[in-house]
Amino acid sequence: MNPAYWLFGTRLRILADEQQTDSRYDLIEGDFPAGTETPLHLHTKYDELIYVQEGAFTVYTDTGTVVLAPGQSLFVPRNTPHVVAATGPAGNRGVTIASPSGFARLIRAVGIPEATDGLAPQTPNDLGLFIQLSAESGDVIQGAPGARPARKK
Repeated sequence: MNPAYWLFGTRLRILADEQQTDSRYDLIEGDFPAGTETPLHLHTKYDELIYVQEGAFTVYTDTGTVVLAPGQSLFVPRNTPHVVAATGPAGNRGVTIASPSGFARLIRAVGIPEATDGLAPQTPNDLGLFIQLSAESGDVIQGAPGARPARKK
């Protein structure tokens, strides 16, 4: 069974984590409402690959902007400032591979386990814990949602 968690309005399902992959990678599937986006951030301890299953995602990095449609993917190397935004009108679903493992632990610690009704919880996620554990896992939050990476010259 693959548990699902709610994290800041997104439903994330851990398909594989450090326990199944000997800490080599995490495989996370996510459902994102239209308009949802991550804060501007980077990962110092792992690389990320984003693969789109449904809808569209726009990824903003310091080298440019890429719009991904179903079947397309983008590799985001560690230390790359980026924002991932769900830009399809509805039904935005994607898979993230984080290598080596670490992202799944953050989701389990801060995410709210999905209830049997499948609805988003009314209780908010603990932002302070998220910031603390993100820093411990090598994630650096560089700006709020809406911020964009500065372009490399």
